[in-house]
Amino acid sequence: MEEHHGARVAQALALGLRAAIERKGWTVAELSRNSGVARFTISKALNGEAWPDLLTIANLEKALETDLWPGRQV
Repeated sequence: MEEHHGARVAQALALGLRAAIERKGWTVAELSRNSGVARFTISKALNGEAWPDLLTIANLEKALETDLWPGRQV
């Protein structure tokens, strides 16, 4: 069975999120404080257990000063 495009987008977003957190040198708790996004939500996104909504992604992108949405190229 072919992998679902949405799953690839979620995986790419999680990888990008993890990389952005590492570049900032932040913990999940620090990102939570700086973005207003709950630690639980960030952890679920990092572990691929939940797909964050657009407002959550926008808040994470603003705090991390980077784009997280991978676009169509995944």
